Amino acid sequence: MNTQLIICLVIFICTLVSFLLNKIPMWLTSMISLAALYITGCIDASGALSGFSNTNTILMATMFVVAAGFRRTTLVETMCNGILKLTKGSFKLAFLGYLVLTALLSNFIASPMVVYAIVSPLVCALCDKANVSRSLYIFPLMVTAIATCGILPGPTAIQMSGQFSGFMETYGFTGTTFAPTNFFLGEWPVIIVVIAWAMLLSGKFLPAETKAAVSEKKQTASASSALPAASNTAGIIIFFATILILVFSAQLKLQTWWVALVGSLLMVVCGVVDQKNALRDIPWDMILLYVGALGLGTALTNTGAGEMIGNALAAMVGGTHNNYILGALFFVIPFLMTQVMLNRAVSAVFVPICLLTCSALGANPIGLIMLVNAGSLTAFMTPMATPAVPMAMGDAGYELKDLLKGGWLISILLAVVYIFYTMTVFPAF
Repeated sequence: MNTQLIICLVIFICTLVSFLLNKIPMWLTSMISLAALYITGCIDASGALSGFSNTNTILMATMFVVAAGFRRTTLVETMCNGILKLTKGSFKLAFLGYLVLTALLSNFIASPMVVYAIVSPLVCALCDKANVSRSLYIFPLMVTAIATCGILPGPTAIQMSGQFSGFMETYGFTGTTFAPTNFFLGEWPVIIVVIAWAMLLSGKFLPAETKAAVSEKKQTASASSALPAASNTAGIIIFFATILILVFSAQLKLQTWWVALVGSLLMVVCGVVDQKNALRDIPWDMILLYVGALGLGTALTNTGAGEMIGNALAAMVGGTHNNYILGALFFVIPFLMTQVMLNRAVSAVFVPICLLTCSALGANPIGLIMLVNAGSLTAFMTPMATPAVPMAMGDAGYELKDLLKGGWLISILLAVVYIFYTMTVFPAF
């Protein structure tokens, strides 16, 4: 173990401790961590600053503005009134409808953050309209957007299966391809488990209300003064046009960050978002928190943490032919790592490790690859894995301890389903 790796791990541990103690703002801890990584040589200047130009950072910031503009239109309240009327005033039934919508969208849009940005304004408005705490419902909404991504045989599954088939061909598995339907066959119970947890259990582990959520609710209410008719119509058109283009961005060969940026600029130009205070709709503390998290993840990767864990994993696997032991290892390790690194980076590290292990053991890699992907996507206990988490923290005012309390049960439930069900349907041996 080299010196840089040791220093990086020490900074990482200190960062997590500071997050948990919450004595100083999380964004400040994140920036201090970034500065420490740079000054100790764990990350260079380009790596330290890359988070500010990262496409996910830009996408997150601009989608906040797009969502803020949509919240100010009359359509949001109209839709909330219509949903409540359709459900005969039942908030729970209306929330269930939004969860189902989120799960469906996650299978057409590969970014959980974009899906969350689409549905969260509606759920926030629903909570405010029904005088219900956002804190109880934003977290399960965000988890649904992340955990159900790519399970149905839609565009997201097709995209991911193509990537995994390419990996398999590269590592010598020429006789086997990864079909888009594999995700549904091996993971469909997850959709039921997540939605059932969100409806019945999630609220038991979340704060009844947070000061930040109350503040956000007041800000939304104060900013929701009637827009001119032209701006109101423009806001509705811009929002849905942005979402539609994001859904088909791959086919249109457009970058998602660029689409969201144009949408946010149009919201300002058309007067939907206040030109003088447009930047206030971006929670800069969450942006800085995310940028620092990206830097930490980069440092962990550059110093060899991924390779070290991979070698340890290979040693742990040894020569076992037990499907469930293998499944547990290839789910749990990516799950732990994705809490501190971007989920795409974790998947990129562990899919090759998984394939090399399967090649050495003579195992079928389909189920194990699915578990690596699932472990990487079970990323909602810290703000470091996906920008959907800091977005939810901004909407509901969660602290790190709230994420840990809210996420432990669903993480265990997902682990059980994936390890035992998926490995039964797609055994390695």
